[in-house]
Amino acid sequence: MSQFFQIHPDNPQPRLIKQACEMIRRGGLVVYPTDSGYAVGCHIGDKTAMERIRRLRQLDADHNFTLVCRDLSELSVYARVNNAVFRLIKAHTPGPYTFILPATKEVPRRLQHAKRKTIGLRIPTHNIALALLAELDEPLMSSTLILPGESQVMTEADDIVDAIGKQVELIIDGGACSAEPTTVVAFTEDMPEVIRVGQGNPQSFESA
Repeated sequence: MSQFFQIHPDNPQPRLIKQACEMIRRGGLVVYPTDSGYAVGCHIGDKTAMERIRRLRQLDADHNFTLVCRDLSELSVYARVNNAVFRLIKAHTPGPYTFILPATKEVPRRLQHAKRKTIGLRIPTHNIALALLAELDEPLMSSTLILPGESQVMTEADDIVDAIGKQVELIIDGGACSAEPTTVVAFTEDMPEVIRVGQGNPQSFESA
């Protein structure tokens, strides 16, 4: 059975955040809240943990994993963007957007889209997610927690315990999350393409 931490959504307890990050560094899967539902994350360099997420969600090779980052300072390390794309992303972060971008060589090949060599990047606003990222001091390899056969992101920690409590090392209860996922915008050809309309307003990207 996984561990269960109740962490305050406005003032995350540093002790619990540190313990959660220690689990991530040891190869654990951690379910944590974001501003657009719960996500499941693992260490960016852990191939075994990533494959566990793939099995948990029954993902195929075409799925874009997402690197959840604390700010834009990490963007250029993991993605190739020109100045115009950077300005557009900067104007919409942090927030409920996931950006699909060409990956740099710093991104392990297993995290990239198998054919397009892209990676998802996102900067959340949720305090617990940001606290985890600050303690880790690197991005968190993540996937939105949508279980096989379902179309909605999971939003309640108790439901997550019932569904996958034996398949992850830690579930962080940060209260109920929004049920609306991120808006996904791809910049694979420098021009934006809205792949999924979610919580973030897509208008700026549709007219860019």
